[in-house]
Amino acid sequence: MTLTHIQPKLQEYPAELHNVISGADLYDSSCSQEAKVVFIDKEQGFFLKSAPKGSLAREAAMTQYFHCKGLSAEVCSFISDERDWLLTRKIHGDDCTAEKYLEQPDRLAETLGEHLACLHGLDYKDCPVLNHTEQYIKSVEFNKRSDNYDKSHFPDSFGYSSANEAWAVVENHSDLLKTDTLLHGDYCLPNVIFNDWQFSGYIDLDNAGVGDRHVDLFWGAWTLWFNLKTDKYRQRFFDAYGRDIIDEEVLRVVAAAEVFG
Repeated sequence: MTLTHIQPKLQEYPAELHNVISGADLYDSSCSQEAKVVFIDKEQGFFLKSAPKGSLAREAAMTQYFHCKGLSAEVCSFISDERDWLLTRKIHGDDCTAEKYLEQPDRLAETLGEHLACLHGLDYKDCPVLNHTEQYIKSVEFNKRSDNYDKSHFPDSFGYSSANEAWAVVENHSDLLKTDTLLHGDYCLPNVIFNDWQFSGYIDLDNAGVGDRHVDLFWGAWTLWFNLKTDKYRQRFFDAYGRDIIDEEVLRVVAAAEVFG
């Protein structure tokens, strides 16, 4: 996590947050243009995310839901006025892009698979988002209409030669996607926190909900390929998860959907 010290200007933040910000050192830890993330170095630490109004409500609800299951940070405050503001406590540990984890890729792939299987085995009846698959397909359809297509960051084994080829797979086989599993929704190394190989929690849960397990399986395979610069650990990840419940055909449908962003 890259941190850049910033000078706090209380007038830029909602009044409800002034107490936690006042007197603290603030660091910009943003990693995207869509949302700004500030680390507040106070007590055991806080993260404050801000984004356009209406964009953080799902993340706030799912983070609190995961927290109640012992899987994520405590939500201290969620404010939606001119912008959305989400304040959470820091989870102790480092995300899985830390060198100490990357330098043991076999162990990392196995551990990611085992923890994902545990997540997918949890009861989800009281989940705030029970229709992830429906929303997922609607988002893919919107991105297709917007000509949002980019396969440049995907492994060749999941690749499609054109937008039309990928869309044909989604159009003809999206009915294979189920809605029967509690998902992270963006199961990538930066979103999984370990404390010396002990699981601490998940972050960035804006895509979490009840959907098809293969969405998380796709992103788990993708993140190992992307962060380790090789696809050789995908099978170890799948074996640790449980290959008997992985459907390669459904994985290819998810891969086709994901090239539309």
